[in-house]
Amino acid sequence: MPEAIIIRDFKLEDYTALVQLWREVSLPYKPRGRDTLEKIAREILQPTAIFLVAEAKEQIIGAVLGTHDGRKGWINRLAVAPGFQGRGLGRRLIEAVEQRLDDAGIDIVACLIEDWNTVSQTVFTKCGYSRHDDIHYYSKRKNKDV
Repeated sequence: MPEAIIIRDFKLEDYTALVQLWREVSLPYKPRGRDTLEKIAREILQPTAIFLVAEAKEQIIGAVLGTHDGRKGWINRLAVAPGFQGRGLGRRLIEAVEQRLDDAGIDIVACLIEDWNTVSQTVFTKCGYSRHDDIHYYSKRKNKDV
């Protein structure tokens, strides 16, 4: 029988395991910027934050960060531990965020994926997301750590 995997809200006690998961799957981590414990603690208090983790045997094996601006939802930082990839856990995490966004009345869900991250591109395509090569991403950052 496959082990039980639960998807639940992220708690601050999960922070160290979340960072370790990001490192394990080579997702960018900004320890002096947007990814500090303090910044994440502030973010999860926002009513628009949907930070979820997947847990098996009390170990964090997946995570996804979602949010919305009242009009459009965003899915960020989807991560699944290597030993659990290819089993549909990424899809389950995406669907969990989508459900919460749907409950909030959000009709558009988007994500940004770096060009090197072909695994995430494949997962989101399989989940029904369309790539838009006609959109150019711009950002303005206070510093390189945000």
